Parts: sequence; structure tokens; C-alpha cells
Amino acid sequence: MRILALAAAAATLAAPSAASAADDFIKGVYLQTEELCAQARKETLQTVIEAGNVILTANGLEGIEYNCEFLQITKAALAPAWLVHAVCQEPGYLFPDVLSVTQLNATQLELVSVKPADPESGGGNGGSYFLCENVAAP
Repeated sequence: MRILALAAAAATLAAPSAASAADDFIKGVYLQTEELCAQARKETLQTVIEAGNVILTANGLEGIEYNCEFLQITKAALAPAWLVHAVCQEPGYLFPDVLSVTQLNATQLELVSVKPADPESGGGNGGSYFLCENVAAP
């Protein structure tokens, strides 16, 4: 009984910190260059995605036939960063990933993935992303 009570108390204490990590997480739409942000404002975000680019939002990474859903977000205590557990998929392939998301400044994030980039496609979940002001998520 006592172990159950301690577990319930720990869960209660952990719940607010999990909620605050998500509340403090990134806001808006991010693309890999400021030029892509300008293109999304001039044309549409969908046009940029259809050209093979990936967008980053608080929900995850989205592209044509590719996505990573962010499942758990933990804020670092001593750095402007988060640890993110994700499930990623592309046609015929599903895999887990763990990423660090570091806020470099007010408009730039750096993602680092534990999954190495694919040498054939050059794809991966890492890289810099820039905040696209006045661009709404689809």
C-alpha cells in the first residue's frame, strides 16, 4: 500500500512538470532556412512542403510522405533546450527517435537526433530551423 501511495504522489508531482515542459515548448512554424519562410509567406506553406521540405512545429516534423510525432517533451533545467521522444514514419518504415531541441536565439532552433542521417538520401531529423513569422501550420 505504501509503495502505491508513494508512486501516486510521485506521479502527481511529475504531472505539473510535464505539462509545463509542453507549455514552454516551441511555438509557431519553423523551416530550415529563412528563405523558405519567405517563400511560404509569398506562396503557401503547402507549396514549400510539396517541394520536399520539412516543417517543424510543437507537434513534430512533417513532410511529404514523412512525419515524426512528438510524444514526450522534457525541458532541460539548465539550458534553453528540450529532450523529445518521437515516433517517425515514412512509407513502409516506422522508427522511434530521440531528439534534442535547443533554442539558439529567439528565431532559431537546432535539432540533434540520435538516429544518424541516411547517407543515401542525406535525410535525418537534425539541423537548424528558423521561425517563420506570419506562417500558420496546416
